[in-house]
Amino acid sequence: MSSSNKGPVIIITGTPGTGKTTHAELLAQESPVPLKHINVGEMVKQKNLYEAFDEEWQSYTVDEDKLLDELEPLASAGGIILDWHTCEIFPERWADLVVVLRCDHTKLWDRLEKRRNYPLKKIQENNEAEIMEVVLDEARSSYPQEIVVELQSERTEDLESNIQRIMQWIEAWKEDRDLA
Repeated sequence: MSSSNKGPVIIITGTPGTGKTTHAELLAQESPVPLKHINVGEMVKQKNLYEAFDEEWQSYTVDEDKLLDELEPLASAGGIILDWHTCEIFPERWADLVVVLRCDHTKLWDRLEKRRNYPLKKIQENNEAEIMEVVLDEARSSYPQEIVVELQSERTEDLESNIQRIMQWIEAWKEDRDLA
């Protein structure tokens, strides 16, 4: 990425319930460089970046063109954390680091069951997606291997160690760009 003083673009992805938003919020607070947390799902709702709402699945059908147009200037400026359950729509050139959060499917089921108005079929679909490593495969097929990191997200200790690892990556990223 060209501009030397701009922050990294970090994508935090994973099956719903793996802890993306918790990780992104904590990272935005503790990062050694300013990072803005963008909850992409919330942005889709707030800025009407969808084609329709699916009542049966209780989810939005995202207008990917509108979403990418909205995110492009933010990604170009850098210093953002993109928090979403999918990553393959984000152009490869945007990403400096792609973090895929993983969680044992039985823990994931329990987490999703606690969500309000979360249909059983969505819990089943997401549980299956986690078992089949759908998001991890998507990340590995969309971005260079060296920027994709798989991290366990099951316990509070995982959250803390994951944030430490990402902050170490940010420090190395800064040094590579002589920003330290």
